[in-house]
Amino acid sequence: MVGNSDKHITRVLFCGPYFAASHQYTKEYLQKYPFIQVDDVPFAVVPDVISNYNICIVKNMQLTSNIISRATQMKLIMQFGVGLEGVDIDAATKYGIKVARIPGDATGNAASCAEMAIYLMLGLLRKQNEMQISIKQKRLGEPAGETLLGKTVFIMGFGNIGIDLAKRLRPFGVKIIATKRSWALHSEGSLQSDGFLIENGTNDNLVDEKGSHEDIYKFAGVSDIVVCCLSMNKETAGIVNKSFISSMKKGSLLVNIARGGLLDYDAVVHHLESGHLGGLGIDVAWTEPFDPDDPILKFNNVIISPHVAGVTEHSYRFMSKVVGDVALQLHSGNPLTGIEIVN
Repeated sequence: MVGNSDKHITRVLFCGPYFAASHQYTKEYLQKYPFIQVDDVPFAVVPDVISNYNICIVKNMQLTSNIISRATQMKLIMQFGVGLEGVDIDAATKYGIKVARIPGDATGNAASCAEMAIYLMLGLLRKQNEMQISIKQKRLGEPAGETLLGKTVFIMGFGNIGIDLAKRLRPFGVKIIATKRSWALHSEGSLQSDGFLIENGTNDNLVDEKGSHEDIYKFAGVSDIVVCCLSMNKETAGIVNKSFISSMKKGSLLVNIARGGLLDYDAVVHHLESGHLGGLGIDVAWTEPFDPDDPILKFNNVIISPHVAGVTEHSYRFMSKVVGDVALQLHSGNPLTGIEIVN
């Protein structure tokens, strides 16, 4: 393989400037392999240069059928993580291009996202923004916060992130209720229909009460905190709407570490203004990057982070290794490992 490196270069395209550690760490991992070229390209330039690349790491770009049709040398489109809602998978299949995600349970991405969910919960319960105001105004002993202890937490979407979140919530002394499409047992290492890897039965025992999609309103009505861990698709877009939030307990908290489009923006703002929603913690937004002047940020009970739940040294180094290994495998003609091909 090394001997042929001067005759052939495998080119890897990272789309856009965001999530910079993804391409930086991948370049570091592959620096000993001159026959693998890694480039990060601005969004606007991608359609003009995509024909030069063999692998595309899409990140948060919308890879449409028109753009994919130009990828004449492309063999693989990957996400630096799990979400593929920005990729026209049917178009990729039409043009003979494989599409893949990196399973989050193996990389530490799910664990990182679960930790961020707890961070947002604690920040809302202990009134993070009001604490900063007290610091500036030299007030001691304010505000009075809440504990996680004794709370009921509804995990909506019990995939890899939901499982890791439940594991980490247990020591806090909470009641955990959760929903997913099916609670039927799967063989160890099998995949659900939503693409999440579930271990055989053992993870189901983390939940005090299990429900299906039809139970989300009932579960919302008895929860102190709702954490949205759903994958984004046609069925789940806008699922946290006015009816859903109205069904939540008055003063309860809403946390989203999945995708911004799962929440209906107008419904969230309405229920923050009315006081029905006790707080909002989101790592993902309706438009990204999020507008720092958006009126939703005027509320002291809103905490937003810049889509960094999975952006940790642990998960990003691991995912960079997966991308690098896949590039090396593709270059040498070996079977691709460490990824989940979806088409």
